[in-house]
Amino acid sequence: MKEIRFFQTIQMRLIIIYILLILIAMQIIGVYFIRTLESSFMSSATESMNRQVALLASFVEPYLTAIQDGQSEEASRMYNELDAVVKNLNTISNAEIQIIDASGKILTTTSLREQSNVGKKNTETEVSRALQGVRYIFESKVDEAGNRYKVIAMPVGSNGKVIGAVYMVASMEDMYATLNRINRILFSGTVIALALTALLGILLAHTITAPIKEITKQAKAMAGGDFNRRVKVLGQDEIGQLGRAFNDMTDHLKEALSINEEEKEKFASILSNMSDGVVATDNQGKVIVVNVRARQMLRLGDKEPLEDVDISELLGLPKEKIDEYVLGERNSVTLDLERGEEEEPMRVRVTFSPIHRKGRGITGTIAVLQDVTEQEKLENARREFVANVSHELRTPLTTIKSYIEALEDGALEDAALSRKFTAVVRGETERMIRLVTDLLHLSKLDSKEASLAKEWTDVRGMLEEVADRFAFQFQQKSIKVNVRTEPDLDPVLVDPDQIDQVLDNLVSNAVKYTGDGGSIELSAGKTAGGFIELCVTDTGIGIPKRDLGRIFDRFYRVDKARSRSLGGTGLGLSIAREIIRAHGGTISIESEVNKGTKVKVTLPAGERREVS
Repeated sequence: MKEIRFFQTIQMRLIIIYILLILIAMQIIGVYFIRTLESSFMSSATESMNRQVALLASFVEPYLTAIQDGQSEEASRMYNELDAVVKNLNTISNAEIQIIDASGKILTTTSLREQSNVGKKNTETEVSRALQGVRYIFESKVDEAGNRYKVIAMPVGSNGKVIGAVYMVASMEDMYATLNRINRILFSGTVIALALTALLGILLAHTITAPIKEITKQAKAMAGGDFNRRVKVLGQDEIGQLGRAFNDMTDHLKEALSINEEEKEKFASILSNMSDGVVATDNQGKVIVVNVRARQMLRLGDKEPLEDVDISELLGLPKEKIDEYVLGERNSVTLDLERGEEEEPMRVRVTFSPIHRKGRGITGTIAVLQDVTEQEKLENARREFVANVSHELRTPLTTIKSYIEALEDGALEDAALSRKFTAVVRGETERMIRLVTDLLHLSKLDSKEASLAKEWTDVRGMLEEVADRFAFQFQQKSIKVNVRTEPDLDPVLVDPDQIDQVLDNLVSNAVKYTGDGGSIELSAGKTAGGFIELCVTDTGIGIPKRDLGRIFDRFYRVDKARSRSLGGTGLGLSIAREIIRAHGGTISIESEVNKGTKVKVTLPAGERREVS
């Protein structure tokens, strides 16, 4: 910010206003006073001269009459007396006085420098007019030297007969000198008054501008983000009220900004922690906000600048289509976003919403990106699950129905045939019962309703019991069995019935898919992370690599015809996985076609205890 010049400050303006007010007032008063005084002096001087001339005219009238009517000796005496009287007037008056006879000749004068003009005619206009009988002729004149003087001429005579005139010239310089002295006094007084006014103006203006400067400093501090400073309130006047109002405003603004920052932090936290992506644009479609999840979905770097990037370019959609989704009835679209060469595309549902601002209409757009890949997978799995359950139930039901119809059609009369048919019906019924039981078991595991009755269990003993249960099947297919455990293996805290079910399922699958003369190994050991690892390894037909990713899916079978013929429901591995998860462990499969399969189960070891 540029610095404010001194003459542009409020303080200087107030001082100038005070000075101008005093100056104008003094000028008006001075002009009025001088004009009035000059008029008064002039009137007084005129009136004084008028009285003097009138008195002198009445005084010299007898002399002029005697001079005019008398004999030469009498006239000479009267003239000498008149001359003596007039010269004596010079001592009591500074004015020049001339006594003029009827012919205009100067009989006598008070001025020494005008003595040479005695006996000569006075040709002044005022004298001529006075000799014509015009009374009180006043004139103001200025001589060649610039001296101002006043002239008065008055006729002398009576009964309309003019026998002479009195002519007076009075200098006005003394009066104007007095006025000039008064002017100088007024000027000095004005200067002193202006100086005092400037000093008082500085003090008074400071009392006004100091709080304003304080408020200005506070405003600048507020602009810089400092809301802790306070304006000092020094009075109850308008400035004080302004200071208090400014302090209140600072408090309210500080509180409002604090709330705004909190809301901003909440908004930023919500955006950064949302499971959905959010992209906001301005009214031109340029991206202004992208949260972390949206960057992950769109495979954008954390610091990759997106200013001036259009949302149509970001999402790969035409701008016209985006406008249709924002303003039309259909406001969402599903996109497939590439994730990697070995990963399947991410299925994303993009929902567009306009940003409305009061009085300005639509000022931007918000696009919410929702990952629906798993949702669609679950939906497909649900549909597949329903289809599989329906198929698994329909097949035995169809078989049961056909055999019951055969029995009703007469096969019941044949004892051997009826026993065979009822055996098939019984087998299909048991198959449905196993399927329903597995489904109920899975449902309990999914809903966390299945409780675990955990107890400390010896691992080797558990494996040997499983081998004993399948000894007959091993013998039938000439399968070699080996149970191997590490020495001094700690017992595990598990639900033995649930783990037995898992091991039975794994060993049953190994027996089913291992040819005659193969081998199966049951092993147990401790991992580096402190877990107990159980392994079931066979030399069977193996599992193709493309099927390993879905082997734990419900009803998924690698060889559907063989699995169904062997009595499997397709739920065994799914149940095993849920049971192991409930114990806090993991299960995985390693397999190679025609070489065999290895299933690994890891379980928490727990604290070491002695088995009673």
